[in-house]
Amino acid sequence: MDTRLWTAEGTEQVKQERAEEIAKIITRTEAKGNLNPKQERFIKQKNSTLSRINNSFLRPSQPLYKGKSHILVGVSFGLKKPATVAVVDGITDKVITYQSIKQLLGDKYQLLNRQQREKQTLSHKRQIAQIFASPKPFEESELGQYIDRLLAKKIVALAQTYSADSIVLPKLGDIREQVNSEIQAIAEQKCPDCLEAQKNYAKQYRHSVHQWSYGRLIECIQTQATKAGIFLEQGKQPIRGSPQQKAKELAIAAYNSRQMVD
Repeated sequence: MDTRLWTAEGTEQVKQERAEEIAKIITRTEAKGNLNPKQERFIKQKNSTLSRINNSFLRPSQPLYKGKSHILVGVSFGLKKPATVAVVDGITDKVITYQSIKQLLGDKYQLLNRQQREKQTLSHKRQIAQIFASPKPFEESELGQYIDRLLAKKIVALAQTYSADSIVLPKLGDIREQVNSEIQAIAEQKCPDCLEAQKNYAKQYRHSVHQWSYGRLIECIQTQATKAGIFLEQGKQPIRGSPQQKAKELAIAAYNSRQMVD
């Protein structure tokens, strides 16, 4: 659902977009010339749609959000720290503020550890069920989704506080590479001189740490950002660096990419 339709200003924006789209369709169809009855009915339907758009129901007035084009919020994803935020000034390449996941969740931060314990317990039960060929399913609680919604609200609220024009998220397809790189770096640090030991450590570590649903988190952020009228961008998250550095570089790269297009 397009939440812009909840307000008069948003509705006017949608009306203009749809009117332009329909006008282009009508123009292309009429340009063909010698229209058959089916095409004439099609144009009549489109004109009728235009008429309905211009006679929409009244809605409450609420000014549309307008951020500063040079302020961006970069969000990096990681294994031990699911989300880290950097509010960046694209003109100066300087960070206005950082927010760790602990700062984002505030007094709800303990829920993260609780959700991790629940996930590990569930994974253990599934392993036992597989050994004994038990058909009983084990479903996750909604705690993870609740945390995602909290994070999404905090990130969007932070963007509004600093009048950010957009929120920059990593591309979902790159997350697996990010997680594997993070695990490999930890394994190399723990077992610097033995590749086989690194491989075994990485395997054990992958089973022991929290695996986050990044796709679900992205959806929650998209939903909240759309409601607030904040633009979303995606970019390739750097593999190396701290979570803060990754969030910063993600935002700067998005801003620089805009300048190249302009």
